[in-house]
Amino acid sequence: MSHSGNPISDLRFDHLSDRFRDSVSCEVNKPDFRELDLGSPVSPLRTRHQTGGGPAASSSSSSSGSVSGRNGPNPVAKRSDSGPNNHSGELSGSSESSPTAAESLRSIGTPKNFKSGHNRSDSASNHPLIYSGQSQSSVTSPSNVLPTGNICPSGRILKTSMPSTNRSSRTDVLGSGSGNYGHGSIMRGLGGVKTGAVESVSNVSSRASGGGGGDSLKRVKQSGDPEELKRAGNEQYKKGHFAEALSLYDRAIAISPANAAYRGNRAAALTGLGRLGEAISECEEAVRLDPNYIRAHQRLASLFRRLGQVENARKHLCFPGVQPDPNELQRLQVVERHISRCGDARRVRDWRSMLKEADTAISVGADSSPQLFMSRVEALLKLHQIEDAESSLFSIPKLHPLTNSCLQTKFFGMLSEAYSHFIHAQIEMALGRFENAVTAAEKAGQIDARNVEVAVLLNNVRLVARARTRGNDLFKSERYTEACSAYGEGLKLDPSNSVLYCNRAACWFKLGMWDRSIEDCNQALLIQPTYTKALLRRAASNSKLEKWEEAVRDYEVLRRVLPDDNEVAESLFHAQVALKKSRGEEVHNLKFGGEVEEVSSLDQFRAAISFPGVTVVHFKAASDLQCKQISPFVDILCRRYPSINFLKVNLEESPAIADTENVRIVPTFKIYKSGNRVKEIISPTRDMLEHSVRYYSL
Repeated sequence: MSHSGNPISDLRFDHLSDRFRDSVSCEVNKPDFRELDLGSPVSPLRTRHQTGGGPAASSSSSSSGSVSGRNGPNPVAKRSDSGPNNHSGELSGSSESSPTAAESLRSIGTPKNFKSGHNRSDSASNHPLIYSGQSQSSVTSPSNVLPTGNICPSGRILKTSMPSTNRSSRTDVLGSGSGNYGHGSIMRGLGGVKTGAVESVSNVSSRASGGGGGDSLKRVKQSGDPEELKRAGNEQYKKGHFAEALSLYDRAIAISPANAAYRGNRAAALTGLGRLGEAISECEEAVRLDPNYIRAHQRLASLFRRLGQVENARKHLCFPGVQPDPNELQRLQVVERHISRCGDARRVRDWRSMLKEADTAISVGADSSPQLFMSRVEALLKLHQIEDAESSLFSIPKLHPLTNSCLQTKFFGMLSEAYSHFIHAQIEMALGRFENAVTAAEKAGQIDARNVEVAVLLNNVRLVARARTRGNDLFKSERYTEACSAYGEGLKLDPSNSVLYCNRAACWFKLGMWDRSIEDCNQALLIQPTYTKALLRRAASNSKLEKWEEAVRDYEVLRRVLPDDNEVAESLFHAQVALKKSRGEEVHNLKFGGEVEEVSSLDQFRAAISFPGVTVVHFKAASDLQCKQISPFVDILCRRYPSINFLKVNLEESPAIADTENVRIVPTFKIYKSGNRVKEIISPTRDMLEHSVRYYSL
C-alpha cells in the first residue's frame, strides 16, 4: 500500500494485523467523546467523565465510523458512556444560534503524540484516517476504539495475505475511478472484497456534494443505503445547502425511521432553514427514540433558548450526568435575566423599560421568541405608537408546528400562545376592528381560560364592541346625545381607544358642541397622531368656531397626507381665504381650482402676477420636448394646490413677456407673491417643482 508517511519495513504485517484485529470493537458507529464543538457538523460529544492522562480519541469524518488511535507509549483514555446515545457522523448545530447562518465544518485537533506519518486529514476534505499497512511504532488502542485502518461497515477487518513490502507504486481501481486506496478508503461488504468493490470516501463525498454533477447527486438520492444518504446530506449541509441536505436526510429516515442520529441531522438542517418549530419536533423525536442522546438534548437547549423558553432550555442543557456547556449556560442565564426584567417592568407598567428589556433579550440570544416580539408590540401599543406596533406584527417569528412543550410554556403568567392572541386583540381594538378583537380575545380565552388577565380582556372587549355598535346605530338614527352616552360607556372600559373618541367627536359636532368635539379629537390624536378622521373633524370644528389659523394648520397636514382629495383641497382654500380676510388682506379675484390659465399679453401677465396670493408661471415653448413632458404635471399641480394661481406663457407667441422677464431657457418656472418674484427654477424635475409649489402654498 501507499502512504504519505515514511515506510518502516522492519514491522511485520502479520504481527500488526493480529494487534489490529484484537484492538477493534465490532461496533463501527461509535461516537467520539471530546469537548463538544457545536460549530462543527461532525464534532464529538462532551464526555460524561474521562479517565487516564490523555484526551479521548475522536472521529475525523462525518461520513464513516472510523476513529483514530494514538501512536506511542502514552495510553488512550477509555471511552465512557458507550450506550445508545452514541451517534457517528451526527451533525451539531452552531447555526442554531442564527437560523440563516451556515454551520461550518471544523477539523478536529490532533492528539499531542500523534506521529507525523499518521496526521489527520483536514475535515474539509472529508478523508477518514485509515491504516496504511506501515507504522513507525506499535499501535496501542483500547478495546472499544477503532485504530486507523481499512474498516468494513460490517464490523469485520479485511484479512489479506499481503506481504509487507513497499507497494507504493501500485494503483488499484476504486469504485467508479482509479486511485491509491490505503488513505481515505473504506472497505464495504460482508466477506472478501474484490478489486473494484471498494469506493473511497472522497469519491462518495465528491458525488454527494455535486462534484460529479447533478446526475451524481441524483444517483446518491436513489441509494438504498441510509448511511450513504446521511453522508451526502452532511456534505450538502456543510456547504450551506440546507434544503438539499434535508431532502437527503428525509430519504435516510424513510429507510431507517428509528435512527435517532438521522433525526438529529434533520433537525440541524431545519434549523439552518429557520424552521425552528419543526427542528424542535425532530429533536424531541430523536430524544424519544434515544433518551440518552446528549447532542439532541443540547440542540433542544439551544433552540428553546432562542425561543425564550428558559425552563425548557435548562431542562435539556442540564441533562443528568452531563456537564452543561458553560458558554451556553451563561447565554441562557443572560436571556433569563432580561426576560425577568421585562416582566417586572410590565407589572409596574413601565412600558419604556419593558421595550428596552425585550429588545435586549432578543439581541442576546432569544432571537426567535414570538412572545418577546409580542411584548415589544404591547409596549409600543401602551406608548401610543400604534403604527409601529402594527408594523411590528409582521416581523414576529412563525413557529409551526408547536409541540406540547412549547404550548405549555408560560409567558408573563399566561400560556405563551394565549399571550400572542391577547396582544392581537388589543391591537385590533386600538385600530377600531372590534369584531377581530373579539375573535382574538376569545381564542386567548380558549387557550388559557384560567388566566385572570385574559378573562378581564375578553369581557372588556365584548362590552366595548357592544357599546361601539350601539353608538353607531344611534348615530345613524340621528340620536346624537344617546350615541355620545354609548361611546362614553365604551371609553370607561377602554380609555385609550382613539376610535371611540373620534366617534363621540362626530356626535358633538352634529350637536353644535364644537369645543367638546375638538377636545375629543385632541384625545384621539394624542393616542394616534396620524388619525386622519380626527384631523378632519378637528379642522371642521375649528372652522365652525372661526379659528382659521388652527383650521388651516390641520387642513395643510391633511393636504400632504391626502394630496388627491379634492374636498380637503377646497376646504383648505376656503380656510385660507377666511384667514386672509380675518387679517385684513385683500382677497378679491381668488378662485378655487380650475385649469392653468394661458397669458399672451404683457399687461395681462402683469395683472395676473399682482393678484393676492401665490402665482406660478410656466414659461414654455410649444415645440420644446421638455415643455411637452412637464405640462401635464403642471395641470396636476393646479388641481392639487387649488389655492395657487397657475399661469402659462408661450414664449414663441409672446416674445415681449420673454424679454421683460429675461427668459432664455425653457421650461422655466417663476413663483410670484403679490407681484414680487420669490423664486425661479430652470428645467426642474417634477419633485423639485412640487416641493417649491408646496413650500409657497403653506
